[in-house]
Amino acid sequence: MDQTKKIKRAVKSHLLPWFSANQRSMPWRSNRTPYRVWISELMLQQTRVDQATPYFHRFMKRFPSLKSLAAASQEDVLKQWEGLGYYSRARNLHKAAQIVQTDLKGRFPSTAEEIIKLPGIGSYTAAAIGSLAFNLDLAVLDGNVIRVLTRLFAYGTDSRSSLAKKELQQLADDLLVKGDAGNFNEAMMELGATICLPKNPDCAVCPFVRCCLGKQFGEPTRFPVKAPKKKVPHIIVGAAVVTDDEGKVLIAQRRDQDMLGGLWEFPGGKQENNETIQECIARELEEELGIKTDIGDFLVTVKHAYSHFTMELHTYFATISSGTPRAIECKDFQWLDVSSLRKVPYSKADLKIIDELEKQ
Repeated sequence: MDQTKKIKRAVKSHLLPWFSANQRSMPWRSNRTPYRVWISELMLQQTRVDQATPYFHRFMKRFPSLKSLAAASQEDVLKQWEGLGYYSRARNLHKAAQIVQTDLKGRFPSTAEEIIKLPGIGSYTAAAIGSLAFNLDLAVLDGNVIRVLTRLFAYGTDSRSSLAKKELQQLADDLLVKGDAGNFNEAMMELGATICLPKNPDCAVCPFVRCCLGKQFGEPTRFPVKAPKKKVPHIIVGAAVVTDDEGKVLIAQRRDQDMLGGLWEFPGGKQENNETIQECIARELEEELGIKTDIGDFLVTVKHAYSHFTMELHTYFATISSGTPRAIECKDFQWLDVSSLRKVPYSKADLKIIDELEKQ
């Protein structure tokens, strides 16, 4: 029998019953609405369920409806998203909520063609929302599903390639249970998240154990095949905790078009060749805010990994020696007491600086 047909039979006879009996309890699986599905899917991209769950609860408490999200400020949305990373998702969902509320009279679009037109929604998210919220016959392809499929078919092409994405999407489409796409998609993702793990998959209890080619070949962890990642660049960054005579701290807001746009930060920037970290901080503050500064004592070094680079952020105290802050290479700035710093949104790296400040 053709491998696709074998697996398709196993989906109905084994996978869906396994999912019905073993699915984890998740807040977005109850009271399922297009809005709740949309928010959960955006949060779950690049984020584990256990990490996303408290953020989902917090977000829903603050924005219980699409209308309330659309009416909020971008800064409030970013604050509720703070710590999840990938902040462009938060900015885009805010824009999308405003579009739905204003242009679509508050009704979330119900076709894949219309869903994917919203800011920040790609093919995966459109398929997830369409299948889970509207029962559209759309198959999702995320990291968990890719792992399951490549093992089932012993698929040997680099899974990150555009060819692989196209072929794996076709396999997912072929296996999809028409009329029950939501359950199929969740079952495939659940299998990848709990049984068909990257390392040490629990093949003995897998509903596909009898038809998985990766298992039959004796090396399921060989799949998915991935070309070696390129070494990511490492950058050194300097930042300043600029204080005034009253002990207030100067923070700057990133421009919307910049990385981490809309978030607040302790001003600074990337170290250039042949300059000390103190010289870097002084130069960056003059370029960003038009002030000359005296760099003082060291506060903390924060290490952080982003998707495309790693960073060491060296932070020093500083005072203004001349000039008055102006928003030159930032969106805005403000002076806050240390006790008030957390009222606006920051990246994880800047939150760690606040942690240190609060110990002083």
